Amino acid sequence: MNSENSENFELYVLPLVVRIERAAPPERTDALEAAAMAVLSLLDDPGEWTAELHAWQSTGKIRKVVRRARGAEWRRAAALPGRTVEHRTAEVRVHPPVPLDGWPRDLARLQVGGTELSDTADPPPAEPPILWANPELAMSAGKAMAQAGHAAQLAWWASDAAERDAWRARGLAVSVRTAASQADFDAMVAEGLPVVRDAGFTEIEPGSCTFVADAPWLKGRVARS
Repeated sequence: MNSENSENFELYVLPLVVRIERAAPPERTDALEAAAMAVLSLLDDPGEWTAELHAWQSTGKIRKVVRRARGAEWRRAAALPGRTVEHRTAEVRVHPPVPLDGWPRDLARLQVGGTELSDTADPPPAEPPILWANPELAMSAGKAMAQAGHAAQLAWWASDAAERDAWRARGLAVSVRTAASQADFDAMVAEGLPVVRDAGFTEIEPGSCTFVADAPWLKGRVARS
């Protein structure tokens, strides 16, 4: 998403915190889905953070940063304004958008790195909307969580009121999976589905297509590039 007037706005970022305890880290897929659902929760019902959400989206960017926490760090993060999504083995907290250089101290202290997670078992069968990861891009779990959040947000924007109502009735659930092949991923991109093209701040090249959001009602909603 771009805006010709984005330079007139202060850059905001959406903080996401994933709970990663040493003894019981979450499954990678669960963490990615929880991050996407946390973003959707805020978009659907910003509550008292409507002004912050507007300021963030008015920049023309949807930047998200994922940090990790455990123990006392997690308890301090949970005490700050925000909303926690619990999804199977994962807990992810979304906080209201903040200026890029204005993070609350207890969030700014959290580490961005160290979010390597894996799946120890196959996830349940996928149901739409499915957020498909590009199989040729290697991303840390934290990076992939942010990208899944982007994909969920683009899918939300591309959905009409009735589709959002139906999605809301399903608890704003999403499935996150990796495409079987690059050819499969490229074919979905060509169908006019919402596609995340990364800005290239970390880990991968600018402009890389990281995720595509797939659901029957989303096909053809986005102009093909």
